[in-house]
Amino acid sequence: MKLTLAEAEEIIAASLEKSEALGKALSIAIVDAGGFPVLIKRSDGARPLTPSIAMSKAYTAAVMERPSNMLKNWAESNPGFFAQLSTMGTHPIVATDGGVTIKRGGEILGGLGVSGGTPAEDQKVCDDVLAALGYELEFPAWGSGAPRKQESGNG
Repeated sequence: MKLTLAEAEEIIAASLEKSEALGKALSIAIVDAGGFPVLIKRSDGARPLTPSIAMSKAYTAAVMERPSNMLKNWAESNPGFFAQLSTMGTHPIVATDGGVTIKRGGEILGGLGVSGGTPAEDQKVCDDVLAALGYELEFPAWGSGAPRKQESGNG
């Protein structure tokens, strides 16, 4: 399976609708499973750096095959290694809220990144939109095969 442009447009439209309901000007990025950009939109009034931040969150979620907030413990427990990891690839790897892996039928399709709100707001947009559109939000914890629902609203 591949993430289609129509699916990316649907995710972006739902995310922008959610951002309007929150009263926030957000940037939304969608990447494919390899971390390559599919679609990026910046709401009117969103701060200039938010598209780049959203892109890093989406990239992280896709290439690490886990939501970006699941990397927090790793970044805290091994900061030197994580700092080096963050310089690899075409975008920084980030350990923060607001980047969620797009997954359906157990297959990684890409990543969604949201930036411009608080970390909890960015995460909520991701979670609510992907859940409403029928994507999976369960991912195995690092180092185990046991699925774990991603944490929301941390940090």
